[in-house]
Amino acid sequence: MTACAIELSAAGADDGAPEAGCSITADGAYAARLAWKDGSWFPERWTLDGPEPYAVPLPGNQPEEPGTEVQPLGDGRVLIRRLVAGRHVFSLLYPTGPGTGELPLGAVECADASTRLRLLPPAPGGAYAYALAVGPRSTAVWLVAGGAFGPELLAEVPGRCSGGVWLDGTGRLLALDREAGGRTKAIVVDLGRGGEVSPLLQIAADSDDRLLLADPDSGLLLIASDAPSPGQERLGWGVLGSTLPVRFPESLRMPDCVVRPFAIQPGQVLTPERCAVALRVDGPLGSWVAVWRPAERQVCHLPAPVGWLAGAGHWSGDGVLLLPYATEEVRCGLVRVAVPAGEVRPRAASPRALTAAAPDAAHASGSPVGSVAPASAVPGGPTAPGGLTVPGGPTAPGRLTVPDWPAAPADAVAPEVSAAVPETVESEPLRPVAPRPVPLQQAPLGRLVTK
Repeated sequence: MTACAIELSAAGADDGAPEAGCSITADGAYAARLAWKDGSWFPERWTLDGPEPYAVPLPGNQPEEPGTEVQPLGDGRVLIRRLVAGRHVFSLLYPTGPGTGELPLGAVECADASTRLRLLPPAPGGAYAYALAVGPRSTAVWLVAGGAFGPELLAEVPGRCSGGVWLDGTGRLLALDREAGGRTKAIVVDLGRGGEVSPLLQIAADSDDRLLLADPDSGLLLIASDAPSPGQERLGWGVLGSTLPVRFPESLRMPDCVVRPFAIQPGQVLTPERCAVALRVDGPLGSWVAVWRPAERQVCHLPAPVGWLAGAGHWSGDGVLLLPYATEEVRCGLVRVAVPAGEVRPRAASPRALTAAAPDAAHASGSPVGSVAPASAVPGGPTAPGGLTVPGGPTAPGRLTVPDWPAAPADAVAPEVSAAVPETVESEPLRPVAPRPVPLQQAPLGRLVTK
């Protein structure tokens, strides 16, 4: 396995990650969010895999509390977690004509009042949903949807854990970031063996190493570590199963910005270095989207559509980035951005702007590089209500500016960086990880044997 680096900032209640505006299934077919209308919150399901996206409101008998969590399942139902009298109550919501059907699943009650429980990211396959309960001395992994008898305790891990990334396509190997001895290290919890724990990242003895995102198809990993720059956390990338070493591209370093990966292009089985990675960039003047590939030393900066559900997005298999957004005029919208390999630039050619695609070409798979569709739904300007736009000020209608970043220097070297990767078991076959001839350098991250 190998790994790369970006500067991050601890700005979240759990692991420093800004919260995403919605939750999307692993296959990108459905999304769910807590929507606001007429003075109240209610669950909303989005269907994204059709010719046009559409939303179905799923209101209950009373408004939801702001901290309520929702997550779509692969069959279109929406899991909801409510906190009721100190108990975490789970139900499945589904549309029933003009109303909302609700299937109670049960509840989880935490013995310690300080325990925090939250949903884990959608699992591969979409048939199951999981939750993480972080207590003062241990962390529990719960199966909260898809089980036979309601919520089921699957594993209890010593120590306080955060994060949560699925490493395989079956929903068996879960990576968590565990605090121990004043440091945070990524570990693997094997749910197929009763929660057996193995180390995943051990870049340096005194470094904090967290896993942010993983792609089961290519094995591409994105990590956050302060190993190359003690005291300054940066983003790193690696390949699961490879013994090739770590790399830290300088092109990903953006001063005074918080950078967070939120989607990896799937389907690049033997070429992880060609996977497109979507990044959320939060700077002093706003938020926008960036696209980067490990094989390239440049980053493409794109304006976020007005009303973007920040931090949410999904890559199609053919390399089109799908960004969900909602405004007062468009309650359910999807922007498609094509950024082919080899076309990524740190700054746009003159004039320094991206042109929105015409409405009749909004959903064309061959849309030009940097095009954003539909044009009518992504007006420029920093003052549009509910919008997250890239810095640069207002532009002419249909024009979206991008920041003018300086050219990036050659890749930086971080010496003496290593990591240990667990060996998986043989009881339940997993897809094999073939050796990959990726052009990476710097310290090896160990080995992973999967069967």
